[in-house]
Amino acid sequence: MVRPNVEEVTTVANEPTPEDIRDRQLFTEVGMTQEEYRLVKDHLGRLPNWTELGIYSVMWSEHCSYKNSKPLLRRFPVDGPRVLQGPGEGAGAIDIGDGQAVVFKIESHNHPTAVEPFQGAATGVGGIIRDVFSMGARPVALLNSLRFGPLEKGRVRYLFEQAVAGIAHYGNLVGIPTVGGEVEFDSAYEGNPLVNAMCVGILNHEDLQKGIAVGTGNPVIYVGASTGRDGIHGATFASEELSEASEEKRPAVQAGDPFMEKLLLEACLELVEQGILLGIQDMGAAGLTCSSAEMAAKGDSGMELNLDAVPQRETGMTPYEMMLSESQERMLLVVEDGREGEVEQVLQKWGLQSAVIGRVTDDGRYRIRHRGQLVADIPVKTLVDDAPVLHRKGEEPAIYRKFAGVKPEATLAGVDTQDALQRVLASPTVASKRWVYQQYDHMVRTSTAVRPGSDAAVVVVDGTDKALAMSTDGNGRYVYLDPRQGGAIAVAEAARNVVCSGARPLAITDCLNFGNPEKPEVFWQLEGAVDGMSEACRKLETPVVGGNVSLYNETKGEPIHPTPVVGMVGLVESRRHITTSHFKQDGDRLLLLGETHSELGGSELQRVVEGDVSGRPPRIDLDVEKRLQETVLTAIQQGHVSSAHDLSTGGLAVAIAESAIGSGQGADVSLETSLDAAVALFSESQSRILLSVPAEKVEIVSGLAEENGIACADIGRVGGDALTVRVNGKSAVDLPVRELEAIWEGALPCAMNPSSTN
Repeated sequence: MVRPNVEEVTTVANEPTPEDIRDRQLFTEVGMTQEEYRLVKDHLGRLPNWTELGIYSVMWSEHCSYKNSKPLLRRFPVDGPRVLQGPGEGAGAIDIGDGQAVVFKIESHNHPTAVEPFQGAATGVGGIIRDVFSMGARPVALLNSLRFGPLEKGRVRYLFEQAVAGIAHYGNLVGIPTVGGEVEFDSAYEGNPLVNAMCVGILNHEDLQKGIAVGTGNPVIYVGASTGRDGIHGATFASEELSEASEEKRPAVQAGDPFMEKLLLEACLELVEQGILLGIQDMGAAGLTCSSAEMAAKGDSGMELNLDAVPQRETGMTPYEMMLSESQERMLLVVEDGREGEVEQVLQKWGLQSAVIGRVTDDGRYRIRHRGQLVADIPVKTLVDDAPVLHRKGEEPAIYRKFAGVKPEATLAGVDTQDALQRVLASPTVASKRWVYQQYDHMVRTSTAVRPGSDAAVVVVDGTDKALAMSTDGNGRYVYLDPRQGGAIAVAEAARNVVCSGARPLAITDCLNFGNPEKPEVFWQLEGAVDGMSEACRKLETPVVGGNVSLYNETKGEPIHPTPVVGMVGLVESRRHITTSHFKQDGDRLLLLGETHSELGGSELQRVVEGDVSGRPPRIDLDVEKRLQETVLTAIQQGHVSSAHDLSTGGLAVAIAESAIGSGQGADVSLETSLDAAVALFSESQSRILLSVPAEKVEIVSGLAEENGIACADIGRVGGDALTVRVNGKSAVDLPVRELEAIWEGALPCAMNPSSTN
């Protein structure tokens, strides 16, 4: 086709003309800068119309283009001997042997949840499920990572309650178990909660799919729910700070239908099984625009769409609205010309509608027609490959230098350790999350081997002796106090949790939740965290195979704590190796692997006692971390370990208490240390794991630790019905396990229903 002149690309009635857009600078209304608008004009060789401007604005938004973060993301290690698919597709894929692969990804739905918590969280789950089954994988597990403000605030309780309900609603009804996750509460997230959803699936290698449009003349097929006006400019909404005006953007939040999702999942997997598909992609952020443009760009093709064929549930929709709608439960397929009937037959079986809405072309153009007129004509590469990339400079914030002189270990020394344990266990961040996960169906499909409540969830791989361990982890306080150390710790803790479950860590997916990157202090945090994560991934041999960047998480100009969340998946080579964190039998010895240092900066004890965090977070030596994990995994695989528990938030005291509460068995612990008792019990030093082992195995495990240069101390035994701890011969804790359990289990329900305590 001949490239059209400006007159030939029409403007729909009641939409601003290209001249209006230029003269009134209407491009700012869709989040575009003056420089970006100039680039659009240069790419087109003319003024854009409203539809074209909308398409560019969403494709060049941070949410879709990663224009602020792309230079940093290139620092991640993405390759490895097991990597089948790294970043760039709907999800990453890792070989797990026997011709199978695990497929997984994590994404955010933060801004939508802040203004419409139920649907915001629910559609976050729906979107991540589609990312996984669009790869050809059957989803087998869901996880999440949640951050909310203090539960003393009524608005926060409402947001949290509704978000959890939305996650439960969608996951339960679509029939995928929600098996794990994490929840933290901090004033930094009061106005901007974080809801990160992760999905894990399994496929056979030959079923791996890609979001690609190839083959000139091949049909482009729309599948699933009809298009409405919900979610228009959702990608742009997610690429700006929250403000009081954000409530007015409530219509940007999509509404989900898990029943439709289930049908769509089964239909797409049947199409995969029949070998019909050439390409498949979810219509997620930026809807039809992003899916079609990315598929064409990745296939080095062009595409022509006819919007008259798009199923619509509302009348009078304009091309701008149809292209930018983020209505849920929709997929875009490309198949060989002539196989449309086979697709339709499968979809009819599942009660789904489909429509051929376009064709693949060979000229690299992205053309859209509506009512017989050409309403957009864009070089497709300019939407994807040529999106602006911003090279920003970070600046160390003044508060970071101030933190260097703060020594919380000195101010917290001497606190009453028994009272401190009770207060830390009652903290909603540390307390039992049963109130949350009891709303989730974590046993549907009967593949869940380790339920929520241990270090990592474990799901068996049907038809094999293998299993997958999975965890989500992050600590915004640490990253706030030292981005590089905090970023490395997020990766190491996720790997440690997987190892404690009997699995070898394979790879990660990440969600980078940060404030406004245009602020040098925020960009400095993002850069430091990425560098720390990259270093840890290289050392632990866990490549980054996908993820999501969520920036502009600010309210009234105040950013959240910088919070990179890591989703880790590991392989349990034999189900015999599956291990949990709870004590198993009286008489087992307690071994503390790793060294405890005087490190209370950013700790839960500091937050509970002082009301905030300051100082420096724990330091991490990644060489030590690697050797620790190898020691523990070897001990588990050789059958020497009864239970294993990572030491993280709350330190040794919380780890022992949680292991005791989980089994109802007490422990008698005695520590000999040069540290103050409070520091010894609540330090959050890294690279530490608590093991319970049969008495006859102590020497073997100690020998493994010594071979790897890992400190190993026999600190007590399992038994009785109380937790007794002595530090240098003096009583530090002496409480019945039932009393600790009541505090730990009751904290979150009481916080969610404060009237019940009056």
